Amino acid sequence: MDSITRYLSPLGPLTLASDGTSLVGLWFEEQRYYAKSLMGEAEEKNLPIFEETKKWLDAYFAGMKPAERPPLEMRGTPFQKQVWEILETIPYGTTMTYGEIAHQLVGKMNRPMSAQAVGGAVAHNPISIIIPCHRVVGANGHLTGYAGGLSRKEQLLALERQQ
Repeated sequence: MDSITRYLSPLGPLTLASDGTSLVGLWFEEQRYYAKSLMGEAEEKNLPIFEETKKWLDAYFAGMKPAERPPLEMRGTPFQKQVWEILETIPYGTTMTYGEIAHQLVGKMNRPMSAQAVGGAVAHNPISIIIPCHRVVGANGHLTGYAGGLSRKEQLLALERQQ
């Protein structure tokens, strides 16, 4: 059974979820696909992984590029996991397009990949902010889709660009 805790961020309340050793979820409370990856009923607990994640979030929201991220356990399909691994390579304060991610996947999967398929995987990212789905933009550089809301996406990118 997973455990959860809460974190009050400057952009609204977040729910953190853990399997006991790794972070398995990080969501804005009203975001799309909220807590979809939780396993069974979750109980509120204070775990070391939550303290580590909260320190990471404190540094992030203070405008610093956090050091090492907490241990993560990504729950999803093999395709989703491949997309989320690419998200982790997007440097702090920069963006990448859905099409660029699709192009990277073509090289790994040896088959055509659509930006729309990538968008679906990005939208289901269960570990917001740390796996930086907010750094993915449309082909023209415009902000498009974010399960936590476009205004939050804009604020997260602005926070990172202050560096």
